[in-house]
Amino acid sequence: MTSLRNIFGYYRKYRAIALFSIAASSLFEIIDLVVPYVIGQILNVLSNQAVDKPIQLITTQIANFANLEEGKFLSLGVLLGLIFLVTVVRSPIQPWIGAWFHWEIALRARRDHLRKVIAKILTLPLSFYDEHNPGRIAGRIARGIENHTWTYPEIAGQLLPKLARILGIFVIIWLIERWIAVAFLFSFIFILAFSLKNLQTLVRQEEVIDRHIENTESRTSEIITNIKTVKAFSTEAQELARQRQRFEREYKVITFRIHKGYVMLATWERTMIQTCVFLILSFTLIAAVRGDISLGHFITTLTISSMAYAELEPIAQLAEVFARRYASMQRFHEFMDIPKGKDAASLAPEHLANNPYKFTGKLEFQQLTFGYDANRPILQDINLLVKPNQTVALVGRSGSGKSTLVKLLFRYFEPDRGKILVDGEDISTLDTTRYRRRLAIVHQDVDIFNGTVLDNLTYGNPQVSLAKVKEACDIARVEEFIHELPERYKTIVGERGVRLSGGQRQRLGIARALIVNPDILVFDEATSSLDYESERSIQLAMRSILGTRTTLIIAHRLSTIREADQIVVLDGGRIVEVGNHQELLNHGGIYHRLHSLQETGELFS
Repeated sequence: MTSLRNIFGYYRKYRAIALFSIAASSLFEIIDLVVPYVIGQILNVLSNQAVDKPIQLITTQIANFANLEEGKFLSLGVLLGLIFLVTVVRSPIQPWIGAWFHWEIALRARRDHLRKVIAKILTLPLSFYDEHNPGRIAGRIARGIENHTWTYPEIAGQLLPKLARILGIFVIIWLIERWIAVAFLFSFIFILAFSLKNLQTLVRQEEVIDRHIENTESRTSEIITNIKTVKAFSTEAQELARQRQRFEREYKVITFRIHKGYVMLATWERTMIQTCVFLILSFTLIAAVRGDISLGHFITTLTISSMAYAELEPIAQLAEVFARRYASMQRFHEFMDIPKGKDAASLAPEHLANNPYKFTGKLEFQQLTFGYDANRPILQDINLLVKPNQTVALVGRSGSGKSTLVKLLFRYFEPDRGKILVDGEDISTLDTTRYRRRLAIVHQDVDIFNGTVLDNLTYGNPQVSLAKVKEACDIARVEEFIHELPERYKTIVGERGVRLSGGQRQRLGIARALIVNPDILVFDEATSSLDYESERSIQLAMRSILGTRTTLIIAHRLSTIREADQIVVLDGGRIVEVGNHQELLNHGGIYHRLHSLQETGELFS
């Protein structure tokens, strides 16, 4: 569970400079108290009353050093000099020691933690992304980072220094009249304790509403992502009504429960503060009438105690702001505390170059068993040998385990039992990053980044030459459409490649896979969502690749895999048939039935 220690630990790297800047800001707040104190001493001089011993000592030392006569004018000059030092001289210094460092620390921490966020995103297990959509994740990160960034300058530059000022005021009043100082201290402790207790209740309510807001933002993200489906089913009014209901619920909770709580707390605080100011005025006036304190001390005590109580309101506001932000900061740290996945690759730069791995492409699946739920295995006792440069197709009904087998090959998950060998080595013993860089996959829905065609082609191998890019594009038949694009390889493809057709994205994905020159290439339903013409182009591209490297093909459309060296049929997570196209047709099993259904235009059953 995230605690205040986690939140303050956000700035641990800058602890030394933070302590220095907070101490400096606090010192400046205490120095401000010199002015009302000196004004009180000036009143004593003007009313012919004695000044305090420290002021008298300073005046005497200056008189002796400058050979001047002690008197009213010298005392006033010394007092004015003190005011000049703590106001005019300090004014150009304070912003650089205070405001500069507070914001520099906040912005540096923002940069450092954004780096950590990207590292966290890249190393989380795939299961996390199955449960959380991008809007939910991005919203949690953005709110947490933003609130951390704005909170630090307020806490370090205002809240803590103001508390230091109040402590300094207590010391001055203690030196003037102790019983007034004790009353002052107890009133502060009582007000702050009551405020903190109520803020804890409000923080818990903020945590609840923060989760509701996260869910609302998540749904908004889903609407944007699936806007074509929303429009196709004409559910705009339904989605609007649902979101309006969420917004209304959030508004009522925030306004009538949380915000009302803050207003009630502020009302109570203001009433207590004004009551305490009046009581201190009364106590101080009584002490002055009795002659216990001088006129200057009366003015000083009244002025600085009013300053202290005046600080309570901004302190309460800062505490309220922190309470409002606490939930989102807490949620951010909960995200950062999620353990990285077992499939996490190394983020070290040296893994990007000089990959020592080079495989022949020989694959062995030995007694492989796996299930996302331990009690419901998806794959059971898979035994399969794939020879170097062999093309093997995996077919079967939906849910038979084809894609799961590929996920295990890429080490997205670890098998429950058994192992996968590449060139005789257990892949679980290999460096994940370097191992994966010898593999490539073309998915059914090719992921395209918002950039140029060339950026997407060279995504896995940015150092590749343009000649190699064009060679891969020839094989993948990208050249068939590249000349139709306005700026050819420099054409911006848009978010998720919206400016490209499905077939064009698919061919781009094949070329991108070839550019990394993988030892093992996987096609995962590469043609299942394409029209006949696009499918034909992809088949021709795949045909030119077969035999050049080990290739695994997952396919529903059996026309894609007729030329495979070996076809593996899975059913219920087990291998039930193995052979080439003609052998399996002659066998008359599941493959024959699937082939017959497609030949007659029927769907899989």
